[in-house]
Amino acid sequence: MSAPPTAPAAPFTQEDYRAALGQFTTGVTIVTARAADGRLLGLTANSFNSVSLAPPLVLWSLSSQSSSMPGFQEAAHYAINVLAADQRLLAERFSRKGIDRFEGVAWRAGLTGAPLIDGAVAVFECRNRSQHAEGDHIIFVGEVAHCSRRVGAAPLVYHGGRFFTDLPI
Repeated sequence: MSAPPTAPAAPFTQEDYRAALGQFTTGVTIVTARAADGRLLGLTANSFNSVSLAPPLVLWSLSSQSSSMPGFQEAAHYAINVLAADQRLLAERFSRKGIDRFEGVAWRAGLTGAPLIDGAVAVFECRNRSQHAEGDHIIFVGEVAHCSRRVGAAPLVYHGGRFFTDLPI
């Protein structure tokens, strides 16, 4: 099968594109893993999606330029922690650079060994099944080995560059 023709240059700026994407309300996650050298990895991501029920697959994506990229590419397993409404400060913490993101954070090792953030509304422990380079990101597809949820917990959501504890109206 041949590749589709290259699209013409976009008639909008990268800022326009980012602003338009910001109109899509998403949940907020912290993706965590244990690097091959034992280091804890974690970052805030809202690029999380289900892919398949059978087998159970999910995806998330990470900038190719991320300093965490080598650790996530090599990790056998990772966890996607869907944050609760009261975990906004954690989302902000795990999006900062140059700090120990896990310092003072309550977590435990999951069944796969990946760190699980206490209080998350849902957790997906995944085998690092495949990775796909697309544009300036790597798409990670994970096979869910275990999942859990907190019934009745309100999620943290992201819209228009801001966190909300309820959907914006």
